[in-house]
Amino acid sequence: MKWEKFRETGSGTTDTTMPSPPVSSEATTASKEIDPNSVLMVADFFKAIAPDSSVNDFTESDSFSILFQSNTKALSISRGRVSCSVIVTPSLSNFFNGLHGGAVASIAERVAMACVKTVVSEDKHLFLGELSTSYLSSAPISSELVVEASVVRTGRNLSVVTVEFKIKETMKVTYLSRATFYHSPISRL
Repeated sequence: MKWEKFRETGSGTTDTTMPSPPVSSEATTASKEIDPNSVLMVADFFKAIAPDSSVNDFTESDSFSILFQSNTKALSISRGRVSCSVIVTPSLSNFFNGLHGGAVASIAERVAMACVKTVVSEDKHLFLGELSTSYLSSAPISSELVVEASVVRTGRNLSVVTVEFKIKETMKVTYLSRATFYHSPISRL
């Protein structure tokens, strides 16, 4: 599959023949099979949800942290339990002004990973094997959620964590997640 760089011309069309910087960054590439307007729409999307950062920030490892770092704060951390607060902002919301399902899954994965790291030794490499989420109700924009994770089971090769999302005002459960992490020792070659 051949990849080419795209750039926007003054007439609103996209030119693939001239070697110049693409719309979003110096390293943006797109397949010939993708409509150039779609590339521009994606770049505009990232600029809209994170106007203070460049699109280059999303090419880095762990780029979702940019979206969540200002909305999340730790409340308590103990062995096998982590609790944090998340504020639902427009950048994390969906068309219906509720917390976006992808944001729920990303937050659940991060909090579950933090929770499992409180019980698993540091010499183990963790990776997410399964994440299931039940969307029980919506969390509206400007609401504050309490996200609580607890280790259900941990063993030599895997750990299971549950994550509950509750609206702080009412303590109504909005989302439930269950994550399974597999661990393996890090090679010391």
